[in-house]
Amino acid sequence: MNAAFWHAKWQRNEIGFHERQPNAFLIRHFPAMHLAAGSRIFLPLCGKSLDIHWLLAQGYQVRGIELSDIAVRQLFAELGLTPRITTMNRLQRFEAGELCIFVGDFFDLTRHELGPIDGVYDRAALIALPAPVRQGYATHLISITDAASQLLICLDYDQSCRPGPPFSVDEAEVRRHYEDRFQLTCLERQDIPGGLKGTCPAVETVWKLEPRSEPAR
Repeated sequence: MNAAFWHAKWQRNEIGFHERQPNAFLIRHFPAMHLAAGSRIFLPLCGKSLDIHWLLAQGYQVRGIELSDIAVRQLFAELGLTPRITTMNRLQRFEAGELCIFVGDFFDLTRHELGPIDGVYDRAALIALPAPVRQGYATHLISITDAASQLLICLDYDQSCRPGPPFSVDEAEVRRHYEDRFQLTCLERQDIPGGLKGTCPAVETVWKLEPRSEPAR
């Protein structure tokens, strides 16, 4: 799994992972984050998600990072926005109104470039990454957002049924990545009707991550 894989997906328009409406879990559970309108929400590996449309409509500022230039240009076009495009080190920054998306490698994004973040929404970032990358992803995400509270959506299924992505990330792994810095609350678990792409049973789990005042011992 590398950058070329995702670039090819967007170039061929093979974007079955792109939901055709805002995510129901986001709409149902984002209020549990208790973030006031105007708060700055970060979406890692955001694509051109319609969740961004929804968050902007609720009055939030949205920051994101996405590998594909194609996805980001389509996002702004679908929102009817003309972005200002600037280069920041190894990244490009697309910005218009309350929306700012960085284009490039997630691991090249720094806290300084991103700026203050009030909350993180991870619908399909952690589960898009293979196991060897996920710990580094979680560590970097915590660092650049200063351990901001998080709404995280994961899939849990028998990984031997299919290779992924999306990958299976069960409760034990979520706790391994995040429990030291966050209090974890499972907000909902729901079976996917018909299983994951019709291949095997799967469960989606919604987690709320609230920063601890001190790391867990």
